[in-house]
Amino acid sequence: MRARTAVIPAAGLGTRFYPVTKAVPKELLPVVDVPALQLILDEAVGAGCDRIVLVSSRAKPGLENYVTPDPKVVAKLRDQGRDDVADRLAAIGTDVRVDICHQEEPRGLGHAVGCARQLVGDEPFALLLPDELRGDPGLLSMLADSCERTGVSAIELKRVPMDEVSAYGVITPSASSPADGPFEIEGIVEKPRREDAPSDLIILGRYVLTPDIFGHIDELKPHPNGELQLTDAMLAQSRVKPILGHLTTTERWDTGTPFGWLTAVVDNALRRPDTGPQLRAWLRDRLG
Repeated sequence: MRARTAVIPAAGLGTRFYPVTKAVPKELLPVVDVPALQLILDEAVGAGCDRIVLVSSRAKPGLENYVTPDPKVVAKLRDQGRDDVADRLAAIGTDVRVDICHQEEPRGLGHAVGCARQLVGDEPFALLLPDELRGDPGLLSMLADSCERTGVSAIELKRVPMDEVSAYGVITPSASSPADGPFEIEGIVEKPRREDAPSDLIILGRYVLTPDIFGHIDELKPHPNGELQLTDAMLAQSRVKPILGHLTTTERWDTGTPFGWLTAVVDNALRRPDTGPQLRAWLRDRLG
C-alpha cells in the first residue's frame, strides 16, 4: 500500500523565535508571502498524499484557522491575481482532507507521532518535520515508492562532516549496503559524541513509516528529559524488519532557527520572477 496520509508534527512552541511565536505559530511565518506550513502541505500533496494529520497544540489556534476553508480569502487572492496560491489554499478541505489532533504537552517527536495513531490507522504514512523545507516533493515521492515496493519504512539520510553528527540521529548501515544507498539500517543513536558516532549518515526530516511503528512507540521509555524519541522506536522496528535509508538529493532549508528561516526567505525570493530581480539589484547595491 502506498502512503496517502502525511503527518505534520507542529505542536512545538518555537521558543527560538520568541517573542513573535508567543502569538504566531512558527509554521505560519512567511517564506516571502507564503506560510511555511503551506509549503509543507504542497510537498505532501505533490508526493501523492491526499490526507493530512496536523499534530498541533491548543496554544496554537492559528494553525487550525489556517487549514479551515475560507472562500473569502481564496476569492481575495484571485482578485490579487495570485491564482496559484488560491488554488493551493482552496484544495484544503476539498481535494485534501486535513484532520487535527493535539499533543497536550511537549514530550518529544515519538510522542507527537503517537498522537496521530487513531487518525492514521493501519497504513503507511509520510512524516514531514515542518522545520525543514524542501525544494520539491521528489524526495518524499522516492521514499513513498520505496516503502510501497519493499513494504518497509524508508527515511531520509545525509552525509555530514563528523564534527556535525552530535546534533542529529546517526545510523549504523549494514556492511552489505551500497556505497550510495539505499542503506539497510542496523542501528540508530541519538546525538552521539563525535567519537561515538557509528557513521557520518544522519537522519533528516522526511520519513515514510509502516504502521507497526506505533506499537514500538507504545513501548518507549522516556529519556531523562521526559521525551519519547522516534529514533528509539525506529531502532526497535529495525530489529524486527529492515528500515531503508536513502541519501537526500533535494534542496533543503532548516527553518528551525532565525538564520535558517532567513536563508529560506532570501533563496526563495531570489528565484521568484516577481521578487528576484528587484532583490538581486538591492543586494548588489547594499553589499557592493
